[in-house]
Amino acid sequence: MRLDKYLKVSRLIKRRTVANEACDAGRVLINGKPARASYDVKEGDIMELQLGSRSIKAQVLTVTEYATKDSASSMYRILSD
Repeated sequence: MRLDKYLKVSRLIKRRTVANEACDAGRVLINGKPARASYDVKEGDIMELQLGSRSIKAQVLTVTEYATKDSASSMYRILSD
């Protein structure tokens, strides 16, 4: 699954266009490297997001096309805020 879509489905970022812009601005790192919106997310990847003054580090647990509000948080594990 594309990185921008994963960020939206997992509800880490509210909209896909915002996720796309964050990737273009270099505010999303995967395994320590800047990632493009088209990056193919895999289980076990470590994501680092710079959202305003917040920094989130999370590990990808599952990759699913659709997620409900309740199951979205089970797609990743927060490592540090």
